[in-house]
Amino acid sequence: MSEDTLFSEVLNPANRADPYPIYARLRENPVSPQRDGIVVVSTHAAIRSLIFDPRLSSEDLPPSHRPRTGNPLKDWLLNPIKDRIATAHRPLIFRDPPDHDTLRSVVMREFTVARVLALKQRVVRDVDALIDACRGRDEVCLVEDLSYPLPVAVICDMLGVPEVDEPQFQRWATQLATALEPDARHDEASRHKTVAAFDAISGYMRALIREKRRRPGPDMLSALANPITTKPGPGGKAAMGDFDLISTAILLLVAGHETTVNLITNGMLTLLRHPHELDRLRADPERAPRVIEELLRYEPPVHFRTRKALGTIEIAGHTIRKGAPVILLFAAANRDPARFADPDRFDPDREDVQHFGFGGGLHYCMGAPLARIEAEIALVALSRRLIAPRLLSDPPPYRPGASLRGPERLGIGINGIAARST
Repeated sequence: MSEDTLFSEVLNPANRADPYPIYARLRENPVSPQRDGIVVVSTHAAIRSLIFDPRLSSEDLPPSHRPRTGNPLKDWLLNPIKDRIATAHRPLIFRDPPDHDTLRSVVMREFTVARVLALKQRVVRDVDALIDACRGRDEVCLVEDLSYPLPVAVICDMLGVPEVDEPQFQRWATQLATALEPDARHDEASRHKTVAAFDAISGYMRALIREKRRRPGPDMLSALANPITTKPGPGGKAAMGDFDLISTAILLLVAGHETTVNLITNGMLTLLRHPHELDRLRADPERAPRVIEELLRYEPPVHFRTRKALGTIEIAGHTIRKGAPVILLFAAANRDPARFADPDRFDPDREDVQHFGFGGGLHYCMGAPLARIEAEIALVALSRRLIAPRLLSDPPPYRPGASLRGPERLGIGINGIAARST
């Protein structure tokens, strides 16, 4: 591997199980131009200096472009209009200020601490029910049996999405997640699949929002679809237009479970690889917050995000030229020895864990409090209720994506299921 092709090795599925040696090589050059024009930023200090830099834009997705259908009406009139709307109303993680800030403030007005805490008992019940369903078996697949169904049920509850509709959007969500993968963005076939998935889930959300306006409930989507006032400014509350509301609802639904699946699965995999820490968590559940923060550093659910340079940026002795695509390699920064002592060691007793497990800056993950609650409850219950858990294969098979990195399956052998904790 030459230095200017290292990031292509990060994207190579053959390295999905352990990309950290490649990250270590990338950190040798904090700002690393690649042969394909991408600039990879990989050290903690360099990323920290860039995450608030207004010259680094999140509006880096290629314009929406629907494939030709052979129907002149669609190809020359309807689809170009749809493409313009889709490009102008991206989900807020692909938007810059002021649009990003306006949309985020509307979401955070409803994504309250009280709403998140109200779900805590629901999470406890769901985790116990999912573990109970594994009784009588000598092995479980953590992804299928808990890591996936739990956050899906929780985000559906919070948004007011009927849980029976979950099988419809599972396939859509998997395809939409490829928007975070640089190689998939520029693959024509993948882009067409993503457009089709976005159109399908947009249609679903449009119908659901209409229903929320006819029959609003206590859920978050009802609140966003029926703001108390649409008058912006002092004394009023900004509201979203329908196109932004649809893209925001899609973002909340997809991001609300995709990253949490990885956090729980990576967490249990790490604990099974460190049985002493699993035993400590079982004996002392109050350690859970420390365990989660170290997991977010050590095995984060999101490894990198993409940006675009709006101007020339001088950093760490290097120049990022205007227009260059930029990779913020958060997972490499999380193991930067210049920031963390013995960074490749999993140590929940580590102090001052200022990680990028939920990103950073303007785009810090809105759902971080909910993800922490779900992961803490799930990992404590798994540590206490799975009897003699052990990995059936290590490394396990991984999902295709390099950005949203996590096992596709995690087989765990068990000697039974213990009773629920009182």
